[in-house]
Amino acid sequence: PDRIYLKVTQTASNSRKGKRTAKRSDKIKQALKALDADAATDLGAAKLLRELGMFDTLRDQILSGLPVLATCAGMILLADHIEGDPTVHFQTMPVTVRRNAYGRQLGSFHTVHDLKGLGEIPMTFIRAPYISQAADDVEVLAAVDGHIVAVRCKNQTALAFHPELDESDALHQQFLAQCKNA
Repeated sequence: PDRIYLKVTQTASNSRKGKRTAKRSDKIKQALKALDADAATDLGAAKLLRELGMFDTLRDQILSGLPVLATCAGMILLADHIEGDPTVHFQTMPVTVRRNAYGRQLGSFHTVHDLKGLGEIPMTFIRAPYISQAADDVEVLAAVDGHIVAVRCKNQTALAFHPELDESDALHQQFLAQCKNA
């Protein structure tokens, strides 16, 4: 596969270990060209990746330069810190995120805002996080109402919103170009 999508709606309760897990990790190392990390929950995605024996392999791949587009909970998976929560996952991006920063489902919203390098694009936020702190080597791509909602650090792009829910494919085209150059 050219990419692996991390879209988690439920965690697996019956994962297989041993030889099958080792084979899966080897296949990932050989075939994975990019990662589009979009998860229903960061906790569910991290648990599933660990149960399937994929967590360490993916983390190593990210640290080795694998292009990553992480949206919403995917942003939380990459973060070094989660505000008010000792839980961490990949820790490959030097940012602190605030989970469900805009509130519950009713706090979800849509806006059109500037994204560095692309101009105005539609942004749909669903129980979205935002970045409360970013290290100096993190490039801020967009902020909405004073909150950082899109960043890039080396091979990783993290978004608090869901570009796949809007009509513009500019962000995905940009990511595909990044993958070709990787």
